Amino acid sequence: MSLEDKVGQLFVMHVYGHTATDPDQADVDTNLRELGVRDAAELIARYKLGGIIYFGWAHNTRSPHQIAELSEGIQKASPTIPVLISVDQEHGAVARIGAPATLLPGAMALGASGSHEHAREAARIAGAELRALGIRQDHAPDADVNVDPANPVIGVRSFGADPDAVAGFVAAQIEGYQSAGIATAAKHFPGHGDTTDDSHTELPHIHHTREEWDRYDAPPFRAAIAAGVDSVMTAHIVVPALDPSGDPATLSRPILTGILREELGYDGVIATDSLAMRGVRTKYGDDRVAVLALKAGADQLLNPPRPDAAWNAVIEAVRNGELTEERIEESVLRVLRMKARVGLLDQVLQENGTPSTPPAPTPSVDATVGTPAHLVAADHIADATTTLLVNTDALLPLSPAAHPRVLVVGADPRSPSGTTGPPTTVLAGALNSHGFRAVALPTGTAPDEATIEKAVAEARGQDAVLVATYNVTTHTTTRDNTQAANTALDRTPHHRTPHPHARAHQATDPSDGSGQVALVTALKATGIPVITLAIRNPYDVAHLPPVDAALASYCWTDVSLRAAARVIAGRTAPQGRLPVPVRRADDPAQVLYPIGHGLTY
Repeated sequence: MSLEDKVGQLFVMHVYGHTATDPDQADVDTNLRELGVRDAAELIARYKLGGIIYFGWAHNTRSPHQIAELSEGIQKASPTIPVLISVDQEHGAVARIGAPATLLPGAMALGASGSHEHAREAARIAGAELRALGIRQDHAPDADVNVDPANPVIGVRSFGADPDAVAGFVAAQIEGYQSAGIATAAKHFPGHGDTTDDSHTELPHIHHTREEWDRYDAPPFRAAIAAGVDSVMTAHIVVPALDPSGDPATLSRPILTGILREELGYDGVIATDSLAMRGVRTKYGDDRVAVLALKAGADQLLNPPRPDAAWNAVIEAVRNGELTEERIEESVLRVLRMKARVGLLDQVLQENGTPSTPPAPTPSVDATVGTPAHLVAADHIADATTTLLVNTDALLPLSPAAHPRVLVVGADPRSPSGTTGPPTTVLAGALNSHGFRAVALPTGTAPDEATIEKAVAEARGQDAVLVATYNVTTHTTTRDNTQAANTALDRTPHHRTPHPHARAHQATDPSDGSGQVALVTALKATGIPVITLAIRNPYDVAHLPPVDAALASYCWTDVSLRAAARVIAGRTAPQGRLPVPVRRADDPAQVLYPIGHGLTY
């Protein structure tokens, strides 16, 4: 392998288009503008690329057969060393591939189920479907411990707030994915769970002491390593107790080499989180970030915002001696080992006369993706996740005889995969399938006075109102395209740090949840029974006025919403238990509902 071939193996990039060689003209134009190539085949040829990551916004994931054909085209464009195709398919709040593929409950919902078997089976199903699509790595599971309820970027992507419990679920999901032939990635090292900042747009600081890090953040990563995780993804966060330099962990040799490699004994692939995220770009230029990440101990460079600058900078760093070729080869070997474990190098090894196990046949799309058996299993897993937090006077389960007319109001956030929802419509439809006469009235995440008045008017004559609440406690967006999220910042290169008044602006944003509080308050004043369903973070109940019943689904995709409707209708009993504590809004030192809380009937 030439130096260029070796360096190329370390890069994982996105590319626009639904095919490898004939994307839509709009995607060709975007590729030329952002990447300097027309399509995936040209990208692979130019950079000797080791990996490609799929995104919905890049138009890679339109349908199962299209995805499989794109994957096949990418491999044909790289005849020497196959490309490792990956995706962020955590399920729940992060899903790049949507229906008709099977969509499963996310991490916190699985944590609420309390079942490692459910977590393992969810990962096995997800992995089997990815492999049928030509994808061999999922950037999952999330190993962060969600210590801070206001965390704007992790939240329900975490299995919970108890480090040991999270560790068990992380290990179970690694086992499930690997049983399906999918490489895994535990993220975001050294732990992104205790921050109120979002590394997509700023550089968060974690102020744990070293002892607190050992107690709260390290256990899930130790468990991932013990389970044989294929890669560990870094976090763009500063942890002064682990490295006082002020560099983000992605660029920190004390953290990646000193702690992850030497202390924890990990010798697998270390992958950066997206290098397009603002958290890793606040201190150094895009060319230096790639070199510094490798010097820190990283092996894979994910999604550099300026691929030519990053790739050429690494080549130049080797030629001028800042990086040795031996150091590059160490990372290449780790990447190739990961490719070999998921069967990508079987044909290469056979052609070179190296004995290997015959490759397992790739399952067909139709026989694997979104099958009835998988969909039934997803519903079964989801039934164990819905958590009943409040049930005053045993209002739930509702009966179509006693409460036939139900108004469903609330938030309709964008579908993570673009193929589900809207939530109020899904909930109303699910209740109707159980014999109710439910109608949906979307009121959004920030209802104004007129919207609230309309909801109150519609509630009159109803027997119950179901309110879908969405992150009443935090300012969170469903962000996907991190490069697009940073475009505005890129146009003002001198703004390397957040605006000093950014917090004040957030505090007055109408999406802070005050409108949802006002909506629930007004509906409760009608005297009609009010049920709230937190469709993302479960902390909403602490910030709302007392209601007749409160539940948490931990996600707003159809599979979780249908499960919540079955609980409300009494078709299944609530089984979920809080995997995080819900603290009082007026006194966060006091726990309102502890870990493990969950009612049933």
